[in-house]
Amino acid sequence: MAIKELSPIGDDASLLIVDDDAPFRIRLARAMEGRGFNTTALESIEEGIAHVRRSPPAYAVIDLRLEDGNGLDVVAEIRRTREDARVIVLTGYGAIATAVAAVRAGAVDYLAKPADADDIESALRAPDSGKPPPPENPMSADRVRWEHIQRVFELCDRNVSETARRLNMHRRTLQRILAKRSPR
Repeated sequence: MAIKELSPIGDDASLLIVDDDAPFRIRLARAMEGRGFNTTALESIEEGIAHVRRSPPAYAVIDLRLEDGNGLDVVAEIRRTREDARVIVLTGYGAIATAVAAVRAGAVDYLAKPADADDIESALRAPDSGKPPPPENPMSADRVRWEHIQRVFELCDRNVSETARRLNMHRRTLQRILAKRSPR
């Protein structure tokens, strides 16, 4: 296996994360801090744009669909205030049209959720001369399913009955899935 060649983070390690999915946002911020970034994690377009105007980040990870609108507004503001910023757009609603819109707005990459911290770091630190390498070990279908269930479970404040209802699954089936370890 080839070792991924990543560009150094540089003197400015500021990273803005804008995502309305609180559990994901918090986990990603912690993971990226562990990789050497100085993270600011926010949940809305309004907060994101205000932060960019005060302190334009060197790096950004922006969710496409936020509760208060389209994340591309934050991408455009970052591009307006800091042209050299490396911006990644994340979405759970991947489509070619939205990928093209993200790149036109100024994103350097577009990743579908669930994306892990390694994929995001690779995209943020990919050399300018080329594309980021494909993931060496993409998540299995079982892992993607498990991640989705965990995300919905967290969004339902760890309420098994509500999670089962939203996932259209029997409560006992969900309890068995939650009791198991995560698949690889």
